[in-house]
Amino acid sequence: MKKAIRYGLVALGILILLALVLPLFVSVNSFRPTIEQKLSAALGRQVQVGNLGLSVISGSVSADNLAVADDPAFSSTSFLTAKSLKIGVELMPLIFSRTLHITSLTIESPQVTLLHNPAGRWNFSSLGGPSSATSTSSSGSEASSLVVEKLDLKTGQLTVGSTTSSKRSVYSAVDLEISNLSASSQFPITLKASLPGGGSLTVTGQAGPLDSADAALTPLNAKLEIDSLNLVSTGFLDPNAGVSGIANMNCTIQSTAGSAEAQGSIDLSKLQVVKGGAPATTPIGISFDSTYDVQHNTGVIKQGSVTIGKAVAHLSGAYDFSGDTPAINVKISGQDMPVQNLESALPAVGVILPKGATLESGTLTANLSTSGPTSALITTGNIALANAKLAGFNLGSQLAAVSAFSGIAKAADTTIERLTAGVRITVDGTTLSQLDVVVNGIGELTGGGTIAANNDLDFKMKASLSVGGSIGQALGGLTGNKNMKLGIPFKIGGTTSSPTFAPDLSGASSATKGITSPASGAASAVGGLFGKKKKGN
Repeated sequence: MKKAIRYGLVALGILILLALVLPLFVSVNSFRPTIEQKLSAALGRQVQVGNLGLSVISGSVSADNLAVADDPAFSSTSFLTAKSLKIGVELMPLIFSRTLHITSLTIESPQVTLLHNPAGRWNFSSLGGPSSATSTSSSGSEASSLVVEKLDLKTGQLTVGSTTSSKRSVYSAVDLEISNLSASSQFPITLKASLPGGGSLTVTGQAGPLDSADAALTPLNAKLEIDSLNLVSTGFLDPNAGVSGIANMNCTIQSTAGSAEAQGSIDLSKLQVVKGGAPATTPIGISFDSTYDVQHNTGVIKQGSVTIGKAVAHLSGAYDFSGDTPAINVKISGQDMPVQNLESALPAVGVILPKGATLESGTLTANLSTSGPTSALITTGNIALANAKLAGFNLGSQLAAVSAFSGIAKAADTTIERLTAGVRITVDGTTLSQLDVVVNGIGELTGGGTIAANNDLDFKMKASLSVGGSIGQALGGLTGNKNMKLGIPFKIGGTTSSPTFAPDLSGASSATKGITSPASGAASAVGGLFGKKKKGN
């Protein structure tokens, strides 16, 4: 036992002695041209390293600085810079034959800039290809023969942008780990990063073999996880567009020959899609099956769905990430979706129910198309609401004397038998055209108007009422038409949470046209239907 301890101490002493003495005899800086040549040939870029130092204990060569040139078609500055580079080497060949065998590369706190041009090509696309810094033959042979057991980028910063815009997205705390890196075979990768505005990104999987013509087209089979991504902080959305929210994503990616298949799901919380809206109060789920053209940065959603509780809508369309601002062209269609589940998401599209009102029943059918750049999206289509109960809001009381004509007793709630309308949503607000509403106990309301981005209402409507009650019966008797209907014009103003109803005096004459003087009292009642503006309960 004592001998074993003695031998161990002797070995340790020899190792310490070598660590102290060998750097005096091995001029590690003489290997700098070799290191630069090997890395330049492998990357197809000019690589420069700083002063070198040898650590026998760790079996590594360290460099004070590292700089990798950018593709000259994109920038004259560096593609990657770092203040520290550690190169793992095989010690025995280095000591006895002065031969450099690189086993690992560790880059501390690198600064990397990724840029794409209008054609969709990235500045990293030419990595691994021939460069003016090296001959084509030597570059190809070095790149194909170089095998690195481990490549680590630790605590880096990644800046992403385009050549045509000054906008940049910055990703911090970037850690990239690649094992058994080879240009001619697959290799495992793990990428982690902190996202702009908070959140995190993780990619795990297999990549390779490297595509020497375009590194961006290198095959990839990976899983992507995104946690707490702030949509506005990504830099891809205009903060003034009104779109915001927090996204969590899980998806798988299989990419080959420049085409990527992506399937997965996105959970959106606090989603808002129009200016002047408010965040949705419940999460919205999106599932998708998409094909992405890696070279042109465009894709197609083959099938997908949007889920809010038990309400499900189908999703399809296309997207384009090639420009400075992403653009989409998608269709969303839902059939007989329960409105109770949709209510929590209505504020996201700028629909705020009157104060104290809730949707207790009913279904919504919607067919909508959304297109344009994400900074100025336009949504058009049509909606149909059926058998909906708006609890806590009495439309009859807002229309004042309507019950006197219809003969229907006032109710605490409003039951909408049918509502149909054409819809157009922009950053300026929402327009409803050909609005047709049938309300139980009141009649049919038609017209149209706008909901501004600040939630102001401006609607011109007409109420077609079947006569009944005391005033209605009097009018029917005087005109000789007991089945007559009254068309009463009115305006809706105020805000979505506190609407106001007032007579449309410019059209009031049509309501009393044909009613002669014997019915002057009834006519006065019609004219005074909205004698006072009523605010929503």
